[in-house]
Amino acid sequence: MYTKQALHEIGVSTSAITARQKEQLDHDGYFIVENVLSKPGIERMRSEFERIHAAENARGGHEVHVEPGARRVSNIFNKTDAFDACLWIPEVLAASAYALGEIKVHGANLRDPVQGYGQQDMHVDVPKRFKDDWWVVNSMIMFDDMTKDNGPTRVVPGSHLWAPINVPYVNIGDWEPETLSAEDEARIPKDLSAPYPGEVYVEAPAGSAIICNSSMWHSGTLKKGNSYRRMLHLTYTRRDLPQQLVQREYLTRELYARMSPAQRFLMDIEPISEAA
Repeated sequence: MYTKQALHEIGVSTSAITARQKEQLDHDGYFIVENVLSKPGIERMRSEFERIHAAENARGGHEVHVEPGARRVSNIFNKTDAFDACLWIPEVLAASAYALGEIKVHGANLRDPVQGYGQQDMHVDVPKRFKDDWWVVNSMIMFDDMTKDNGPTRVVPGSHLWAPINVPYVNIGDWEPETLSAEDEARIPKDLSAPYPGEVYVEAPAGSAIICNSSMWHSGTLKKGNSYRRMLHLTYTRRDLPQQLVQREYLTRELYARMSPAQRFLMDIEPISEAA
């Protein structure tokens, strides 16, 4: 099987994103789609977030990353089927295939920053070896409104075309940074936490997907209020690159059974092991 075939079998066409959305992804590095989830679906996802996090508490996200100052849950598809619908959002799949080519699920992490936390330094999630060497597409799928008071993500439109900045060590792999041009050197701020010229604080209502090239400069910001800002960070990567969470290592028979062959291909969960 291959990506275009898998998308065809689950009913997703490359026309699921418009020419304008492709232009935004190419030029700005992100675009927003509203109403990708139903209201009953959102309510169930909120409820399952709270149920699972209450059980895991301080261990939440331990399969990938425990983050002080944020409520997290990882390995979500083996814990509930509530979030399955997020995997098959047409715009997310079409945008990921458009940017990356042959794709598979990379990671899926629920996150809600705690009041007084969430501020991050400017960074990119992944490196690149040349101008359009895209590794990951990240979709922030909102279960609550993202507002200026509850720790919105700040992005620098167009920065995915620049040199990578402050790449997390765990994502570097065998990448070696190149000597920066004078133009790229001049772009890098002395203070990675300071406001950056042209940055945008992204706002989006519950039920939206903020679809981003993970090479775009961005960061979390301070959560000032105490309203929920629950979301799913759903990432797709190229099939030649490793997953953040290796799905086969956590795979349950329940998850395997409810996925079609095309969905198993996109999750990269074939074959199922005897231990599952």
